[in-house]
Amino acid sequence: MRHWRAGLGLLLSALLVGAACVSGGGGSESGGTAGTTAGVRRKKGPNDPVKIGFSMDTLKEERWQRDKQLVEQHAKEVGAQLLVDVANGDDKLQINQAENLLTQGVDVLIVAPHNSEIAAQIVDAAHRQGVPVISYDRLIKNSDVDLYVSHQVVKIGEMQARYPLEHLPAGTPKPANFIIVQGSETDNNAKLLHDGQMNILQPAIQRGDVKIVADQPAKEWQASAALNIVENALTQAKNNVQAVVAANDGTARGAVQALEGQNLAGKVLVSGQDADLASLQLIVQGKQTMTVYKPIQPLAAAAVDSAIKLARGETVQSNDAIDNGFKKVPAFLLEPIAVDRNNIVSTIVKDGYQTLDKICAGLPADKCPKQ
Repeated sequence: MRHWRAGLGLLLSALLVGAACVSGGGGSESGGTAGTTAGVRRKKGPNDPVKIGFSMDTLKEERWQRDKQLVEQHAKEVGAQLLVDVANGDDKLQINQAENLLTQGVDVLIVAPHNSEIAAQIVDAAHRQGVPVISYDRLIKNSDVDLYVSHQVVKIGEMQARYPLEHLPAGTPKPANFIIVQGSETDNNAKLLHDGQMNILQPAIQRGDVKIVADQPAKEWQASAALNIVENALTQAKNNVQAVVAANDGTARGAVQALEGQNLAGKVLVSGQDADLASLQLIVQGKQTMTVYKPIQPLAAAAVDSAIKLARGETVQSNDAIDNGFKKVPAFLLEPIAVDRNNIVSTIVKDGYQTLDKICAGLPADKCPKQ
């Protein structure tokens, strides 16, 4: 099992080894090396300070607060100037903010898009000014985006589905009833997660081992939307549900709330992702079954380091390529980690992502995992 420190080392090694140089006169669309912008690239000198714009969708979830903090921290460590704008889920505002960052003379844009399709306008606007764009965590669709930095999203979906499938209690009648709570319809990651979930569940459905009793998107990843989805599914299934596959920890907590209303919390398996503190607490309490831990430190570092290289016209070598509908986008994809009560200490706590004291706050000592 790899932790973020190992992943960061691998990524930084990849950043230093390249096969082709990024320059201002056109670039590859085949993947493997970050492409170039359509406009005239404004290259920074090797000792010139780099100004990075970071356009964020939201800070509502804990994980996005971490992203902001760690991107800011790493930019400071490497001497880059960072300007951050947060759109609060407003597509028009995010486009306007990105245009304002360009007006302020940023050398490169890092974009965590609210809407993966609409954000293509940001890429077009940046490229007209010769500014490269890195798609952060969420892939910007149908655009000439230069680089994609994220985790292995399809694999996360597979983990979310595989864990409850493999941990159904012995003797569970077949088919086991599963609820799927998808992420936001505007987020391409939600689709990729669902693809991964179905990679695992579809064969089980065909075998007669699983039945999907509900499969719906939660608007804007809202816990309240997940609560409604799961409440309605429980009613329709007469509470005969064995697992909830939730797209992230926020929707997982909405699912847990619905289960609590029927005295089913801890009896129904619930998966999520992001390793939010509130969900880690639920895992220790036995109400949420697992989460997928996505170390943010190497993600933030890779985005900032790649931004500096792109701004200077230097080589940026990726480890994958993802089709965004327009081209194969060079991509850094980090490995996620499945976490439950049994390995929460050896992963989340060991990496310093959360402390055991916070995770176990309010619990008797004998209910807390041992370090």
